Amino acid sequence: MAEAEAVHAGERYWAFLSYSHKDQSFGRRLHRRLEGYWLPRRLVGRATAQGTVPARLVPIFRDREELAAASDLSAEVCAALAQSRSLVVVCSPAAAASLWVSREVQLFRELHLDRPVLAALHQGEPEESFPPALRGSASEAVEPLAADFRENRDGDALGFLKLVAGIAGLPLDELVQRDAHRRARRVMAVTVAALIAMVVMGTLTAFALTARREAEHQRAQAEGLVEYMLTDLRDRLKGVGRLDVMAAVNGRALKYYSDQDLARLPADSLERRARILRAMGEDDETRGDYRSASGKFREAERTTAALLAEAPNDPDRIFDHAQSEFYIGLVEYERHNHAAAQRMFEAYKRLADRLAQVAPSDPRSAQEVGFADGNLCSNALELHDQAKLAVRYCTAALTNMEKSARRSGSPDAMRRNLANRHSWLASAFLAAGDNVRASEQIAVEDGILDDLLHRDAANAVNKHLWVSLQRQSAWMEAQMGRGPDASSRLAKAEAVLDQMILYEANNNTWRELRALIKKDESNVAAKFTKGRTQ
Repeated sequence: MAEAEAVHAGERYWAFLSYSHKDQSFGRRLHRRLEGYWLPRRLVGRATAQGTVPARLVPIFRDREELAAASDLSAEVCAALAQSRSLVVVCSPAAAASLWVSREVQLFRELHLDRPVLAALHQGEPEESFPPALRGSASEAVEPLAADFRENRDGDALGFLKLVAGIAGLPLDELVQRDAHRRARRVMAVTVAALIAMVVMGTLTAFALTARREAEHQRAQAEGLVEYMLTDLRDRLKGVGRLDVMAAVNGRALKYYSDQDLARLPADSLERRARILRAMGEDDETRGDYRSASGKFREAERTTAALLAEAPNDPDRIFDHAQSEFYIGLVEYERHNHAAAQRMFEAYKRLADRLAQVAPSDPRSAQEVGFADGNLCSNALELHDQAKLAVRYCTAALTNMEKSARRSGSPDAMRRNLANRHSWLASAFLAAGDNVRASEQIAVEDGILDDLLHRDAANAVNKHLWVSLQRQSAWMEAQMGRGPDASSRLAKAEAVLDQMILYEANNNTWRELRALIKKDESNVAAKFTKGRTQ
């Protein structure tokens, strides 16, 4: 006791926190809350029986030792009790049974008869939870200042403020009132800050939405222009045979997408980019640059495959991916790699059939099936002993194209498709040795092309088809022994081709066709089936 009294001369702690180690979880939390609590500013600095009210109750001693094996309180605990202005006892049945909690209460009272002892009731009823030293003897019972943390009693918030008031020596009602005012001010400050943040966010959102709408408007305008480049403008440039201008237009359109983040582009933009790649590949193929064409077609195919995987039954995506498969097959066909072309054309046919199944009323359905059968016919004509198969494919292609023409009203593009299908069926009949039926198909094609040229004599696509028709007709005339007529027909076709090539010298398809006509002229009677794909 003499040693404890010697330590009593200084005051180091605002409180000594005593608890059973079975209650250490609650004890640790309470210790953090007490040291972390900032007292209301209007109370700080006030003189009380406990001393001048601080901004925070720091430090508070919390015993961290396990004393089960000890015979008495440690010197550190005794010193802390001597230097504490108050004692806080965490009360529970475990605390009531703890010898060391009672010893700490007893020693504190012996050291400080006038300093507050505060009970923090954590569990149980008071009679079973207060340590014996806290209750006192029957003759001199001491009623400690109690903060009841249990639900339906003081509760956590009021119980905590009771302890703070007891440690600081403040009236509880004043502390509660000041704390409530401070909380109200904090709520108000947070509310105002939230309102300001909402206004700022609203303003920024408005700016962002405006910027987004403007960006979307600009994107819509740009992609509308790209769509025009891919459709109307491209058709017109094809009609006048300006391959060089088409290449420049497609390059400009592709650059627009090169400046975009492809990962953030919507599906319709990615599909449009794939169409640009196919258009550029088609131009490369026309120039005879099959390697470059294949690279563009395959890049487009990767995009359309990914888009189709996201929506397997979307008719537009089925159609777009079918085009990619066809163009890859076309390059293989032009390279005379007919096994690879067959695989791609069969893949195209499966997609065309799927489109017809998913969207039977779609005007593209019958047309795509017709194109797919036509491709297989073209490839069969390049294979040995496949003439009968070619006739079957070409007949199916013409049937589906006529069905498509009935649905679409037969615009010029569709009439060209029909002429093309009659031409290929004529080639198939010729390969099969059926000159009569071949002549019938050529006569029908001739009538369609005459009408198209009469209405648009400068159209390069129509001229190309007409030149190809003259080759077929010349071959048939040679087969029937009319060599002079065949030679005259080939000469006229060559003259038209010369004019076309003079206008568009980079068109490799036309140059190849002229080389074939020259070969035909040198051997009019030779059997040939070289024609055109779509």
